[in-house]
Amino acid sequence: MSEPGCEAQATIRRPPEAVLWDFLRGALMTRALAVVADAGIADALAGGPKDIAQLASEVGADSDVLERLMNALASDGLFERFDDGVFANTDASELLRDPAQRALAHLFGAVYYRAVAELDATGAPPAFARAHGTDLWHWLAENPTEREVFDRAMLNGVHARAERLGRLQWRGDEVIVDIGGGDGSLLIEFLRDRLDMRGIVFDLPEAMHDDARLGDRIDFVAGSFFDRVPEGDAYILSAVLHDWDDEPARAILDTIRRAARERARVVIVDGVLEPRSPPVWRWADLHILATLGGRERDETSWRRLLASGGFEPLSVGDGLIEARAISPAP
Repeated sequence: MSEPGCEAQATIRRPPEAVLWDFLRGALMTRALAVVADAGIADALAGGPKDIAQLASEVGADSDVLERLMNALASDGLFERFDDGVFANTDASELLRDPAQRALAHLFGAVYYRAVAELDATGAPPAFARAHGTDLWHWLAENPTEREVFDRAMLNGVHARAERLGRLQWRGDEVIVDIGGGDGSLLIEFLRDRLDMRGIVFDLPEAMHDDARLGDRIDFVAGSFFDRVPEGDAYILSAVLHDWDDEPARAILDTIRRAARERARVVIVDGVLEPRSPPVWRWADLHILATLGGRERDETSWRRLLASGGFEPLSVGDGLIEARAISPAP
């Protein structure tokens, strides 16, 4: 076992100026990524390397500006640059050909980008509301095209989340309610081989969904989880509760508890912070603060939140948290 502090020591071997520069240029990196993602550069390079003139012509960009963007991104390995201004995809840029990953790049470099510029240390209302004039959910309702992008971005990792759910013990005939389930992709994947189970996708009316794709075993029900949710045997909350601070998160659990059948379960697909959590989780916590005023939680916080919402925590593990409704409902 390594000695405490070894990981920290490894991170400071880089020159301090290099560490600081990475933080100074971070905003430029995020925005440049969004620009090339929105332009469809990765798709344009799918067939092989192209020179900048051809690439700019295909995507409708200024060749000089595009070359400077590509040079910067290639310098950090996102693309590969050859002599004479020829560029090609790398394994990293190939990810941008996935619509879900491309949607994330757009959100972080445009919608979220403006919100992050309003982040400060005062504890004022979420930065998103200060940047856009309203909270994220109302803004998405007013901007349906961006709502579609948001729903597409939420498809990242859906197969892994379905696999996590499959590790739990299931009776086999439950009605599963996916709270904030978007287009239903998670339930579709999870119920694919569980033919005696039924699903309900519960989300806001503007959530993108296709009834034909949901099939005859999954229904879409529109509404707000602060008002009511459908009755069910189990409730999935996949990357939902971290969007909210403790008081509204508790209100969501209370709404579920009132609707839940006796001994119903909640299954939370979310992270659990630990003292040695990798940096991605600390940045995720800051991101959720800026965009929604929510928070990532450690095990103690998850257990406290569940108990306050009328659920007995059964297991709290990174990526999967399970609890059972306390009977009778409070």
